Amino acid sequence: MRQYPSEISREEYNLIREDLEGAKKTTRPRKYDLYDVFCAVLYVIQGGIQWRMLPSDYPKWQSVYYYFRVWSEKDKTGVSVLDKVLQKLVKQIRNEDLRRDMSTNNNAAVK
Repeated sequence: MRQYPSEISREEYNLIREDLEGAKKTTRPRKYDLYDVFCAVLYVIQGGIQWRMLPSDYPKWQSVYYYFRVWSEKDKTGVSVLDKVLQKLVKQIRNEDLRRDMSTNNNAAVK
């Protein structure tokens, strides 16, 4: 099992799964798990690498790039699916950090 710093957990992915799946209508079964594709997109974005340099344990770079293009298309309001899901993930992570900080502060006050 691969583990890169750019990857998100399956729980975090489940928060954005419907957004990613709804970006494009499918007429046949998907060849790749969108979780793997999204993690590959994050790897490229965060690492600033070329698409062709994507590690081989991710789906083919051409497929990952295809989904990146689909998810990057802006809607009528000028916001892409990729923008929406990244904002949703950041909000979730910040909320978790806030809860963790609050519980740490509460535990320190009790002692």
